[in-house]
Amino acid sequence: MSSLQIDAVLSQIRSMQSQIKGVGAPQNDVAKAAGVESAVQAPTNSFANVMKQGLDSVNQAQSKASDLATKFEQGVPGVELPQVMLEMQKASVSFRAVTEVRNRFVSAYQEIMNMPI
Repeated sequence: MSSLQIDAVLSQIRSMQSQIKGVGAPQNDVAKAAGVESAVQAPTNSFANVMKQGLDSVNQAQSKASDLATKFEQGVPGVELPQVMLEMQKASVSFRAVTEVRNRFVSAYQEIMNMPI
C-alpha cells in the first residue's frame, strides 16, 4: 500500500472522528441564553447518522470492488489485476472495521443490560 493510499485512509478516519466529536458539541450560546432546548430537533451528526454513513461507504466500496472484478473478468480494457486486488482489499478492510464496531457496540449493549439497577 503506497503512502498516498495510507494518507487517504487516515484522512477518512480523521473526518469520521471529527464527525463523531461533533455529536457531543455544546449548544450554541443563543439557545442557552434563551433557555431553549434542542432535544426536539435530532442532531445531524447523531450516532445513527454516523453509523449509516459508515455502512453506506462500506457498501459503496464493496459494490465498486465487485463491479471492477466483473469488468476484469469480462476483459474490459483499462482494468488491471492490481487495481482489482487493491479495491477488493479496501472493501475487505472496511467490512472488517464495521464488523469490529458492531461487535464492540453489541458488547457494550450487553454490558449495560447486565448492570444491576
